Amino acid sequence: MTGGDGMVAAIGGDVRTLRAYVRSRGRTPASLMDRYVSAFCLLMLIAVAGRPVSGVLTSLAVPGEPARMGAGVALLALALAGFLAAARGAGPLLLPGADASWLLLSPLNRRHVLARSARLLLGVAAVAGLLLGIGLLAVLGAPDQLVWRVLGALVMGVAAAVGGMALAVLGQASESWRVWLTGGTALLLALAVVAVTGRLRTVLAVAASASLPALTAAVSGAAVLSGLLVRQAWAALDRIPTRTLVTSSTRAGHVASAAMSLDPGALTWIAEDNHWRARKLASRRWPSLPAPFALAWQDWRRLARRPGRLAAVAGSAALPAVLAQAGGPPVVLGLAVLGGALAVASLGTSGARRDADNPALARLLGVGRRPALAARAALPGLLAGTWAAVALAGLALAAGVGAGAGAWAAGAPADLMLATQAGAPADLMLATQAGASADPMAFGGAAWWWFGPLAAPALAAGALRMARRPPVDHSMPVIDTPGGAVPTGPLFWAATGPDLALLGCLPTAAALVSQPATLAPFLVAQGVASVVVLLGYLMRATK
Repeated sequence: MTGGDGMVAAIGGDVRTLRAYVRSRGRTPASLMDRYVSAFCLLMLIAVAGRPVSGVLTSLAVPGEPARMGAGVALLALALAGFLAAARGAGPLLLPGADASWLLLSPLNRRHVLARSARLLLGVAAVAGLLLGIGLLAVLGAPDQLVWRVLGALVMGVAAAVGGMALAVLGQASESWRVWLTGGTALLLALAVVAVTGRLRTVLAVAASASLPALTAAVSGAAVLSGLLVRQAWAALDRIPTRTLVTSSTRAGHVASAAMSLDPGALTWIAEDNHWRARKLASRRWPSLPAPFALAWQDWRRLARRPGRLAAVAGSAALPAVLAQAGGPPVVLGLAVLGGALAVASLGTSGARRDADNPALARLLGVGRRPALAARAALPGLLAGTWAAVALAGLALAAGVGAGAGAWAAGAPADLMLATQAGAPADLMLATQAGASADPMAFGGAAWWWFGPLAAPALAAGALRMARRPPVDHSMPVIDTPGGAVPTGPLFWAATGPDLALLGCLPTAAALVSQPATLAPFLVAQGVASVVVLLGYLMRATK
């Protein structure tokens, strides 16, 4: 039989026969030694990771803290909602480029063609569910019957993640199921809001101390519901439109190419192009502004055309406060505030990035590089300053700064915690108990939000530096470490921008970590450092 006859026979058969034919014409099949090495590596991984994982699970054999359960459940709900949103954005079902170009358009059974991708999605969802289950166990605790509660939490997490992935696959096949997926995501966001307000404290306390029969019933119900969704998703594989699968596969191919070339910056361009490609935008008159601000107006218009993104950014300002309620240390809170503000500032730097990618076109606009860059710094500075101010105000209200976090971490008195949950500022009560003045400004609780506007210039400079950085330089040397070889090119690329923002926000970072009683020196130092960093960057970047 010739090669062409074998191909025809394979197409006339099933998908398994065709894939076997392709493998026989490609790489050599795995030998017995290859299988032995793979099994040995898997066993070694289990042996190495088994002890740390068992230690983590054993350390969770304590009752959960009621004051932190609400915030913990809110973080878990947000994580599951983000998982569903990521699954919906990725497809979630997709194929390699060759399969999408040939097998998908062939007369083969559509469900059999997609079976391998569906099994891969099932594995990804199972791993995410295990992490979600460990987080659920950390929030609720395990006062007794550790083994059963660990199994119950893991099964609940896997059922939630697998069921959510199945719902995303159903949404890819049907518009009605997509509405259910959107409703489920919205319900998770609402659950996070309700949980962080403390309204579910009684329900969470009952769930944490549930008896074994009740736990078994809840776990069984979640597993049955997840199984039904998986069954529906498997039955809907042959009803997914070809255009949807081809689009998802093409997007995945672009992402894989960017990942293989270690150019993460290309991923944002892919996302932007996919968003604007199929949209028809209304033309409006350009405002009468001075030349540099008229050039920067496109960033403002681009951001205003995406109100959903603005709403998500506004809602994300509450995350540092939720982390504070969950017991996050000051270092984590500082990273959340500064890192979140820098990420928000980067949403308004697309114009600067296009100018750096195409400097010839930027020169044709007739605006100097320094005035243009200074005008483009206004939007990221406004976004970062506003977001950081709201986040710091939320931290102050949640007793996350100004001695509040220290009180939670050190085990504050029960009456102080209850009073804080009732809405009274923790810094005021701590000052009162210590004999200090009853003024809330005694610990700087009402002044923390000033760090947001004062740090805005430095954050804008960091965001502009991130937007203008070149691609990853893979010719840079590789550092040999005990953990393996580390390429310095991606490290320098990732540090370009955050280094400048951290340099300009050192006073804010020091204040968040040390939580001083007087904030005035830190505020003055932050204002001076931000202006110096922004002016220095503008002078240096436009040479």
